[in-house]
Amino acid sequence: MTVESDTASLSEKINATVEAYVEYLTSGTAEQIADLYAPGATVEDPIGADIRDTREQLVEFYSVITGMDERTATLKWKRVAGDTAVFEFTLVTGTAGLRFEITPVDIMVFDADGKIATMRAVWEASDLKQL
Repeated sequence: MTVESDTASLSEKINATVEAYVEYLTSGTAEQIADLYAPGATVEDPIGADIRDTREQLVEFYSVITGMDERTATLKWKRVAGDTAVFEFTLVTGTAGLRFEITPVDIMVFDADGKIATMRAVWEASDLKQL
């Protein structure tokens, strides 16, 4: 196997994981999202927030989104280089008659298996819009 095919293989895994991540934000479970992460992975969402580094913390974090009555995530753009993906998506959520929209930029670093090792989300409170 050449270096190019190893790189392409990891790139394919990363692309598939990012696509699954956005899909699961729309229609998956918190457990499915947590399964995209490597053991010991860290999530800092948004940057500056407390770091979540256990599966239980990830499931709890993503349960807030997956527990919404309405949720739709739409990938806007994505770039992959080496072991890193940077992408922007819009997430619209709704519950109890209220709807919100946010468009964060996520920075993810992946392990050799295409699992998320670190995720840092770039957004601030003023980016969360009530619809």
